[in-house]
Amino acid sequence: MKLGIVTDSTSDLPKYLIEQYELEVVPSILIIEGKEYADGIGISREDFYKRLPSFQTQPTTAAPSIGDFSTRYDSLLTRGCEHILSIHAAGALTSILNIAQQASKEFPNRVTCIDSASLSLGLGFQVLAAAEATELGLQAALDAIKSTRKRLHVSAALDTMENLRRSGRVPVVVTMLGSLLSIKPLIELTEGEVKAIGAVRTTKQANERMLNFLLQGGTFERLAILHTGAEARAKEFLNAVMQRASQSVPRDILMVNVTTVIGTHVGPNGLGFASVKAV
Repeated sequence: MKLGIVTDSTSDLPKYLIEQYELEVVPSILIIEGKEYADGIGISREDFYKRLPSFQTQPTTAAPSIGDFSTRYDSLLTRGCEHILSIHAAGALTSILNIAQQASKEFPNRVTCIDSASLSLGLGFQVLAAAEATELGLQAALDAIKSTRKRLHVSAALDTMENLRRSGRVPVVVTMLGSLLSIKPLIELTEGEVKAIGAVRTTKQANERMLNFLLQGGTFERLAILHTGAEARAKEFLNAVMQRASQSVPRDILMVNVTTVIGTHVGPNGLGFASVKAV
């Protein structure tokens, strides 16, 4: 059975992996001062994070349309795919999955929509696991997603909670954590829920806590260092990881400046990681 794979741009997968596995990536929508941008087109991530603190109006985001998904599904089926796996950002945090499910109704029994319960490479690593298993069939791909999800860990140290608070995407108790005395909140994304896991007062302390969280994970099959316009911070963190755990991490560690559609809600200068424990 020839399988096609569709995901959305919040998966944060690098272009070379998208091309290697022939993935279809549907862009979400970024709205800046009334103007809409398809995610990744019209404004670079670097430029966005530089400008984010100075926007007079907080940017917002929107999900792709039903037609955006229908077009991708139809194209894959026309090109010979017998079934499609459509894997998307956490349904508890965005309407993307719901819209993909609506589009899938046009193709009965041909599209399986999956809630990754994650974002960024937490989603992206599930997509890659499925892509690597497609030659073994649909069930093997579904099993690969399930296995990856069980071993997944996504955490972040945010510079501010203001963007999350404005977005309304997380519980009030979480955003309150970051409003006290300029505290740097530490969060994790578990089964589609954003949870507070600590707070510190300085960026240096936040980096050290994040490193400790990562090192507790043991040996990793996949690892991505994530940041929102904080490349120097991310490189420093990666160096620390290599100094203290080089034997426990994969050779091909990804470093990703998180997509603007996610960055709108988490704010600039953040640091995080997505990891998958080794079996």
